[in-house]
Amino acid sequence: MGRAVADAVYEADGLTLVAAADPSAPGSEVNGVTVAAGVEALLDADPGLDVVVDFTVAEASRATLPVLAAAGVHAVVGTSGLRENDLTALRDVFRTSNCVVAPNFAIGAVLMMRFAELAAPWFETAEIVETHHDGKIDAPSGTAVATADRMAAASAEWAPDPTTREVVSGARGGAGPAGIRIHSLRMRGAIADQEVVLGTTGQTLTIRHDTTDRASFMPGVVLAVRRIGDVPGVTLGLDALLGL
Repeated sequence: MGRAVADAVYEADGLTLVAAADPSAPGSEVNGVTVAAGVEALLDADPGLDVVVDFTVAEASRATLPVLAAAGVHAVVGTSGLRENDLTALRDVFRTSNCVVAPNFAIGAVLMMRFAELAAPWFETAEIVETHHDGKIDAPSGTAVATADRMAAASAEWAPDPTTREVVSGARGGAGPAGIRIHSLRMRGAIADQEVVLGTTGQTLTIRHDTTDRASFMPGVVLAVRRIGDVPGVTLGLDALLGL
């Protein structure tokens, strides 16, 4: 994902790739930029750095984002696994620069979450099935959790789960916000897909988004880099940048 982001920024009109960091490949090159070992070296490589895009893991982001905030650098974050307490901590440190944290940068996925939120008050049951590649270490995905959060906030009228006996433990998935069930699939050959199924008397509604290439995330990343100066403090999701 890091290489895809570097390529997208490098190719975008009006943006300049000035530095890159990867602790597993320091000294290598990407689009003419020498890769640094970490965030401190990243800042040393270009003291005039404006925006850093962070696609790492939660543990790394918790360490690097405060450093960027202290340096007055904006951060666009696609790291999965950050929770509400992490967002609270980020709001405390991003005072002179801004931070956009998005569970998903694919425009279609952002719209999927919004559509599910709009549909939620009209249905009594709902479940989420998310599929990711077999290299993803956390479950459920940040997109699935964010979707369930938004649906739960949109409606308090959810029917109880009728299941009284699980023949196989975990067959009903995990209970998310408002008891909305979330099922996580990890598959070789997959990238990132999500399906939201809502049901009410005599009908079901399925809202689905499929990712066929990591390039799908790049327009959202570039949009966030371009617009981050317009959204003070910490912003969760791309909705505000898309005018949703």
